[in-house]
Amino acid sequence: MNPLAKIFTWWNGATIGTMLWSSRNGEHVGTDAQGNAYYRSKKRGEGQRERRWVIYEGANDASRVPAEWHGWLHGAGVDVPESYLPAARIWEADYTPNATGTQTAYRPQGALERGGKRASAAGDYEAWSPDA
Repeated sequence: MNPLAKIFTWWNGATIGTMLWSSRNGEHVGTDAQGNAYYRSKKRGEGQRERRWVIYEGANDASRVPAEWHGWLHGAGVDVPESYLPAARIWEADYTPNATGTQTAYRPQGALERGGKRASAAGDYEAWSPDA
């Protein structure tokens, strides 16, 4: 990526300032299968919760955080997920990005992007009437 873009854009990954701040004020605790790096604060005030955050590898898309790391980010576990997760099963699907708002998004039969025409009713619909 262009170094100038890395300085000023936050949507294509962390900016240089964020990465410097994270390495200075945070402790790297793990990395997931997609390369996202997870941190926790080195110090915290008395009575405060531990601060936890993620630095995305590539585009900043919250749907790229796996469920186990999402739970850790929100304080559901004390240990990092890598310490207590079982090995991946053969039937588990790999990550697929959130396609909402893109050309590859799901569009049902009557969607405007597919011409806006839907199948006519099959005759099994009967309108409700309060008098009946």
